[in-house]
Amino acid sequence: MAKPVSVLFVCMGNICRSPTAEGVFRQRVEAAGLSDRFVIDSAGTHGYHIGAPPDERSMEYASRRGYDLSAQRSRKVTVQDFEDFDHVLAMDHDNLKLLLAACPPQHRHKLGMMMAHATHSGVDAVPDPYYGGGRGFDDVLDYLEDASDGLLAKLKKQ
Repeated sequence: MAKPVSVLFVCMGNICRSPTAEGVFRQRVEAAGLSDRFVIDSAGTHGYHIGAPPDERSMEYASRRGYDLSAQRSRKVTVQDFEDFDHVLAMDHDNLKLLLAACPPQHRHKLGMMMAHATHSGVDAVPDPYYGGGRGFDDVLDYLEDASDGLLAKLKKQ
């Protein structure tokens, strides 16, 4: 059996966007019967919330769509992640810049933007919903469902 494809989703604090991306993508992979072909995780560029569960609003809005984020815990990206993961996908350009600065040159080809895999959302970054209202969390889910579908379609071909 081939080595599983590993994907790491990254935002700033690993409590809103990247745990949501992890949850959405994980469910898409499970629904496709491909769980044994993927390693999926999330992390933050900052260590503000290490060990904390996702934001309550992220969990609430995700739960409304059938995603369970409750087992996830925040962690910070490590140098080892660049070695271990095949794809390290940032939620926005600021976090991509931070990843580029931290990533050893030989692994920079693994970095990218999550929304580069979207097929119909029309945005290039997932906006941070932390300081906004509920609509922002729904938007994040809309964007990440679109991008997750595109990412899975691409990775299934590999």
